[in-house]
Amino acid sequence: MLVLTEAAAEAVKTLTSAPQAAEGAGLRISSADAESGDPGSLRVAAAPGPGKNDQVIEAAGAHVYLEPLAAAFLEDKVLDAQVGTDGMAHFSLGLQDDGQA
Repeated sequence: MLVLTEAAAEAVKTLTSAPQAAEGAGLRISSADAESGDPGSLRVAAAPGPGKNDQVIEAAGAHVYLEPLAAAFLEDKVLDAQVGTDGMAHFSLGLQDDGQA
């Protein structure tokens, strides 16, 4: 299952905690080409809640929703984030260590 670093959880919470955000809002990651069955590239967007078949990940108060094809692709990954000098969160993926999870 996708693992979030502390920095990624904080970035997700910041992105989804706007006053007008729905209770349980989170970051949804989906395959950009779900029709072909190839996760090749991913889409990331704030969402009011999970989609019907989404895998739900909660980490340190952050909610991440994974569309099934994206979830399979991200199964062995770690989501990290850094805040750039522009104040924007920049997300990156890495492989989980063998002893992690």
